[in-house]
Amino acid sequence: MRKKIKVKVENPQYSVITGITFAQVDNWFGHTRKDLKMDIIYPEDNTKAYPCIVWVCGGAWRTMDRSAHLAYLSILAMEGFVVASVEYRTTNEVCYPLPLLDVKGGIRYLKAHAERYNIDKNRMGIMGESAGGYLAAMAALVHDPSYDAGAFLDETSSLKAAVTWYPPADVTKIKYPTEEMAAVSMESLLLGKNTMTNREEAEKICPVYYVTKDAPPFLIIHGDNDHTVPFSQGESLYKKLEDAGCDVTLLEIEDADHADIRFFQKEVWQSITLFFKEKLVG
Repeated sequence: MRKKIKVKVENPQYSVITGITFAQVDNWFGHTRKDLKMDIIYPEDNTKAYPCIVWVCGGAWRTMDRSAHLAYLSILAMEGFVVASVEYRTTNEVCYPLPLLDVKGGIRYLKAHAERYNIDKNRMGIMGESAGGYLAAMAALVHDPSYDAGAFLDETSSLKAAVTWYPPADVTKIKYPTEEMAAVSMESLLLGKNTMTNREEAEKICPVYYVTKDAPPFLIIHGDNDHTVPFSQGESLYKKLEDAGCDVTLLEIEDADHADIRFFQKEVWQSITLFFKEKLVG
């Protein structure tokens, strides 16, 4: 059988670049340096600038893999976005606020190289899951200049929209039977101190602490059967943003546990795509 078709060119070709170094940071007790890397999916179309979404992987702040969800992130790319997945240091290396500084460094790198990747740096959003959802929320909410350190300081790390999946939003509300158990918790390792016995300092690492009326639009996605980060955590961030008069939506996934397969179904990604199109494209 022989066929001939005429193809109308309506969409750009998308390319994936993995392992781009966007920053160098201290490593091994300050004696050496380490590359922080990102993966980028971008359109090879320099006739216009595209909105960009930064992805932040989860992993309890102890581990992360920037490439783990590239198959799903490509869904967003095909809808007309540049998508970049950024690496950050974990708690076996550093404590707060350095993981957040890493994410903000990735945002500034993308803005500084906007022309190379056909990015509209005035239309940038962020999304993350769990510990990455926490970092996404913090990156969107924290505007203190001291959190921007390293290269490309001529650029800001400000964002126009945020999607956060099952985020630890207020670690002071996560309770443990004993101080000893709290001391080895994921959030205490992030803080570098026991969150139960250092409550004032623990408050200052919580996204809810940084909510103001100037927060960008938020979409919070959380399962109502989450046994790792309780649904009440996402709900608390939603209520704080709503009380401040912010543009916020809480998408509750019925029966979903933490990192549940339900989050990777079509209707959830359709909701995410619609949100970013409304907030970044208009």
